[in-house]
Amino acid sequence: MSLDGNMQDNGHHDDSGHQELAKELRQQREKMKQGGGLKRIEAQHAKGKLTARERIERLLDEGSFQEIDGYMTHRHHDFGMDENRFSGDSVVTGFGKINGRTICLFAQDFTVLGGSFSEVQGQKVAKAMDLALQAGVPFVGLNDSVGARIQEGVYSLAAYAELFWRNTQASGVIPQISVMLGPCAGGSVYSPALTDFVIMTQGTSHMFITGPQVIKTVTQEEVDLETLGGADTHSTVSGVAHFAAADEEAALALTRQLLSYLPSNNAEPPPSVKPTDDPWRMDSELNSIVPTDPGLAYDMRRVIHHIFDHGSFLEVHQGYAQNAIVGFARLHGQAVGIVAQQPEVMAGVIDINASDKISRFIRICDAFNIPIVTFIDSPGFMPGLMQEHGGIIRHGAKIVYAYSEATVPKLAVVTRKAYGGAYIVMSSKYIRTDLVFAWPTAEIAVMGAEGAVNILYRKHLKDVADPEAEHAKITAEFREKFSRPYTPAASGHIDDILLPSETRPRLIGALELLRDKQVSLPAKKHGIMPV
Repeated sequence: MSLDGNMQDNGHHDDSGHQELAKELRQQREKMKQGGGLKRIEAQHAKGKLTARERIERLLDEGSFQEIDGYMTHRHHDFGMDENRFSGDSVVTGFGKINGRTICLFAQDFTVLGGSFSEVQGQKVAKAMDLALQAGVPFVGLNDSVGARIQEGVYSLAAYAELFWRNTQASGVIPQISVMLGPCAGGSVYSPALTDFVIMTQGTSHMFITGPQVIKTVTQEEVDLETLGGADTHSTVSGVAHFAAADEEAALALTRQLLSYLPSNNAEPPPSVKPTDDPWRMDSELNSIVPTDPGLAYDMRRVIHHIFDHGSFLEVHQGYAQNAIVGFARLHGQAVGIVAQQPEVMAGVIDINASDKISRFIRICDAFNIPIVTFIDSPGFMPGLMQEHGGIIRHGAKIVYAYSEATVPKLAVVTRKAYGGAYIVMSSKYIRTDLVFAWPTAEIAVMGAEGAVNILYRKHLKDVADPEAEHAKITAEFREKFSRPYTPAASGHIDDILLPSETRPRLIGALELLRDKQVSLPAKKHGIMPV
């Protein structure tokens, strides 16, 4: 076709014009990939950090990434912004595959204006999130940013609000994972906090609402970034981070591993794998793993490793509230969520932090159709003025709310102590746990035998000649009558008493039974969980 619109055909075509167009496109793509330029890329590498595109390449299956909105740039003019226009602005967005499954993602580009969150970055991330929600696929954010772009004022803040709204709408519908690979300050921390899992890298990632200078100004107290909001702080003290990875490579590998336990959306079952472990395996070591002396501790992780598919346990929040254990594992190839007490830490007592850790994990499992297996060994709730004033009643109520609300298959195993309120809230029979098992070492009672005897026989013990001997005698009788599993089994409060070595095949069989479990709930907009 000629310029005047007339059709012409001289028998051959001059490809030089098309070659020029292709050359220009290749140049534009190469320029786009350079981000803020080679010097800024070198500076990023000097800090031990990868670029946004390098991170995407390592996270996704090779050659699967498809970029969206790579040419967008900001439209602001103040503060010399006309000289700072880069293709893609300060974020790379798109979709690709992890282990053959599609995800959407963004990676903030620190080489462009420090990865600052701008109006355009907000638009790009919002579009990627909308696509993820519409397609029903997980969404991953690779965060590395100085925060809101100050030069854009309210436009940047409004972009954050659009992101937070989408995080909330997507919550419980598609998995959302935030991988922290650099700084995250001010309002920008709220998006990761709204997602399902936060993974931080040690030494290079930081999260804080107010920086060290603000804290020093207000409190006259010196504080460094690592202490204020580093990976170790948030994975052990605040509980903001669910995982602390040694470096970026480990963080990205962990993201891939975590997604292998999660479905693409809330309408799908979690992905299963071909079983490689014997479903009938019964490890005899389990039969002696729990001490018969209730005063002695043991490691609940050993129980977990013996029962579930070998090498499948991925612990979540490992460094936080260590008196409780939560995480994912597999039973005969099927993904399950594990909730347990850890007798080696504070005797497995439930405190405020453990309550939050347990209840949140239960709700994640329930949202994404992941069956829950609970191991109970707790003497009760943590006593003390700090716990009471901190709201242990309110926080502890979250556990019973989360279990009662959950409609996924729920299995429980009482390994030893299940006293009082700790027995009730930890997936007991009458908050609708499907099957409750107990080991011969289980003690299910209102309280421990010693404490109960002190209350019930206080006057009697004052009148006997040898109070110590009488106390020991009555305690043994009380434990035999009320603390052994046969009495609750006789009344139907537990469904069976197992040899510990039998637990693996019995749990696998129970999950097979409950695979298509159906539950109808009262019609309501949503419940009012104690928060």
